[in-house]
Amino acid sequence: MSKESVTYADLFAGVGGFAAAMSAFGFQPAYSVEIDQEAAKVYKDNWKHNAYGNIMDDASEDVMRVPIHDILLGGFPCQPFSKSGAQQGQDETRGTLFWNILEIIDKRKPTIVVLENVRNLVGPKHKRTWETIIEQLRLKGYVVSDEPAILSPHKLPPSLGGRPQHRERVFITATYAPSLARDSKPAPVFRANEVIENWDPQSWNLMEDLTWDESVELGTEMTTPEKIWVAAWEEFLDLYRKHNGSNPPGFPLWSDDWHDEAVPGFEDMKPWKQDFVRKNQNLYRTNQSWIDAWLLKHKVRTPLFPPSRRKFEWQAGDMQSIRDGLFHFRPSGLRVKKGNYVPTLVAITQTSIFGPLGRRLSAREVSRLQGFPEWFNFGQQLDSATYKQMGNAVNVGAVYQVLRRHISRDRELILKQPRGSLLVDAVEAAPKSPDSRLEEWILRNEN
Repeated sequence: MSKESVTYADLFAGVGGFAAAMSAFGFQPAYSVEIDQEAAKVYKDNWKHNAYGNIMDDASEDVMRVPIHDILLGGFPCQPFSKSGAQQGQDETRGTLFWNILEIIDKRKPTIVVLENVRNLVGPKHKRTWETIIEQLRLKGYVVSDEPAILSPHKLPPSLGGRPQHRERVFITATYAPSLARDSKPAPVFRANEVIENWDPQSWNLMEDLTWDESVELGTEMTTPEKIWVAAWEEFLDLYRKHNGSNPPGFPLWSDDWHDEAVPGFEDMKPWKQDFVRKNQNLYRTNQSWIDAWLLKHKVRTPLFPPSRRKFEWQAGDMQSIRDGLFHFRPSGLRVKKGNYVPTLVAITQTSIFGPLGRRLSAREVSRLQGFPEWFNFGQQLDSATYKQMGNAVNVGAVYQVLRRHISRDRELILKQPRGSLLVDAVEAAPKSPDSRLEEWILRNEN
């Protein structure tokens, strides 16, 4: 490996979302680790170096197999830290994978650290966890914001590698600068409600902005029961408009509460749930005659409709038909949205159905939503494994833009590091989007 290459360590690597973004910058891997064997195989097949292993075996007080590198990256699992350990320094994180990250940082002191996690990391439940992460990074000599950087690929325009997927993630970005670490508190590189280059996320149009597979892959079609459920709720939608002159209300519709009897356990429900029950019963009283006929016609209160299919949520505004947009069969019911961008991909078989095509997104289409290039190869594994890997992956465009912003924010601090100019020059010379560089990457590295 050339001494003139920026290097990175890729922790909890998955199939290589971080690796894709770093490859687009022209950076070279120093180390990668992924405990899931299937994901590690996909990683090696595509990025040409081994990732299979366990970070707990490679980074501890007694062992350090992670080599020196410039950038440390990781979409780390958010394990709750010990409440009883509060104010006890690094001991509070012991037994968690963040402790292993701290061991690497302590011994290798990479110039930049970029960590990624779910949006809930900065929620009230994890307040102490967040505070501990920031506190420990500062104790290790890193300048880091008190506030989280929050970015979703649908907030990025296509020119920056954005994708039509709502996927808010928290990014923690830090620069090694021991003399400033305790006192410097920079702004986050992205804010949750930030408008980026005047881009309106509602401008996405899935039909036009996602490359669709021409052939329907096995398993993406709607099942017969799903078609029955959609047809029933489609008729409900038409009847509601006919009798009320408007779209259904935005709150969840719970057909099991459409009656005049007392709801069992109502007094013990949380206030928000009591409110929904009241709203549903009021809706029923206003529309009882045709709702009763609809319930009977479609046998909604029979085993033909499982409990979760008796619920409906219209979030599509003035869209005319369920089949005009994107819909999802969720435990909380059938949710319908406009067809501009998809909800967050999760680590299970994709359940989003694109109405105009009448099928689920294919594994390749989901890969595109995460920013992976067309040449990316999943081998002979089952689509279910690919869906899981994409649900766990970090979005390529989001990582790319987070690092670009971080370099811009901390430019002067980074330039003071021994290899800082190499890192800054590489990022500043890179294109605004990772897409073109990624498509070319395979041509440069296929041998």
